[in-house]
Amino acid sequence: MSLTNFRRFIWALGLLMICSTAHAADAGPKLDPGDTSWMLTSTALVLMMTVPGLALFYAGMVRTKNVLSVMMQCFAITSLVTILWAVYAYSEAFTAGSGLNAILGGTSRLFMRGVGMNTASSLAPTIPESVFMCFQMTFAIITPALIVGAFAERMKFSALLVFMALWLTVCYAPIAHMVWGGGWLGAKGILDFAGGTVVHINAGVAGLVCALVLGRRRGYGEVAMKPNNIGYTLIGASLLWVGWFGFNAGSAVAASGNAGTAMMATQIATAAAALAWMFAEWVIGGKPTILGIASGAVAGLVAITPASGTAGAMGAIVIGVTAGVLCYLAATRLKNAFGYDDSLDAFGVHCIGGIIGALLTGIFAAPSLGGFGTVGAAGGNSFGHQFAIQLTGVLTTLIWTGVWSFVLLKITSVLCGGLRVTDDQEAEGLDLALHGEQGYHL
Repeated sequence: MSLTNFRRFIWALGLLMICSTAHAADAGPKLDPGDTSWMLTSTALVLMMTVPGLALFYAGMVRTKNVLSVMMQCFAITSLVTILWAVYAYSEAFTAGSGLNAILGGTSRLFMRGVGMNTASSLAPTIPESVFMCFQMTFAIITPALIVGAFAERMKFSALLVFMALWLTVCYAPIAHMVWGGGWLGAKGILDFAGGTVVHINAGVAGLVCALVLGRRRGYGEVAMKPNNIGYTLIGASLLWVGWFGFNAGSAVAASGNAGTAMMATQIATAAAALAWMFAEWVIGGKPTILGIASGAVAGLVAITPASGTAGAMGAIVIGVTAGVLCYLAATRLKNAFGYDDSLDAFGVHCIGGIIGALLTGIFAAPSLGGFGTVGAAGGNSFGHQFAIQLTGVLTTLIWTGVWSFVLLKITSVLCGGLRVTDDQEAEGLDLALHGEQGYHL
């Protein structure tokens, strides 16, 4: 081969390599700047729901001596779950496994292996996987933080950390995988746009189990345990309301029409539930309260979560009113009838609201009822078929998380030498007894 031909060969080889590289780049994920921008915003909004939103919402409802303890619990859970999610829980929830893929994900994303600057998940192909991972992380953060409301003012801080780490691993990640990550409930066709089963029923039933296992607070039913600052609670509820647009509209994983309809349904259902709780309380209790209307708003946010991507405006009103009235009754009449001490109504609002939303999602997704799904449409699932799927998701979450939460509490009790603080610590207040600090009103 002559020198000239050799040079031509080298140039051709180089050109071929450049073309191959360009073709490989073209074959990669098509990341969309608009979708990415919206999801970055949504992730920040959902993180705001836990700190400071939920922290303030709960802090206002406990007694003064325990204000800092619930804030500390929310903040610590945020930090703990962040690390565990990055190390293994994201992979457990949102990758394909082998053998147990119907229930658990795989190991391909352990320690964030394979998550590069421009990689994308098949579940969110238009945004960087790092953004999708962080968005889902904020859901994993707020779900165990919601449980805090059920056992506020009486759980050891060490026990809380151990239980939440175990619960994320055994309860949250598997349910998230079953519904959203390629598991069997998603394959069956369950409708859960933003977390009725994964977040709210999951956290609510765990909260009830915690309240039952730990037992009542000292003096519960005998002495008044009034909220220390309803202003904190209202501010917290307001932050939750605003942040929930990231929670629900962000679950479209795109800056799309689906995100717009989710935002619309979220706003309408929340307002309907706030009014419904307020009027129910007014009629039954004699006076409308700020705590009531704030709690009603949260109940509406909870109930519309699974339906936000498929329910129309009128469906959102029905879901909101139903949740407002039934969650009010659950947080008052049901709790009093059975005598359990769900301190801040985690079960009454989140589990009951989540069940209402999950079941009604299968109805109000119907185009004939103003929805944006295929239920009841020509060629779509019948109402009865979709309701059965929704009920299966509800029962699966209740049973899986209810049983495992009980088991994990028992394991935690052994590891931490009990779950509850001592009587003296509870009387003194967890702020001073556990954290050596004392809060003051603004």
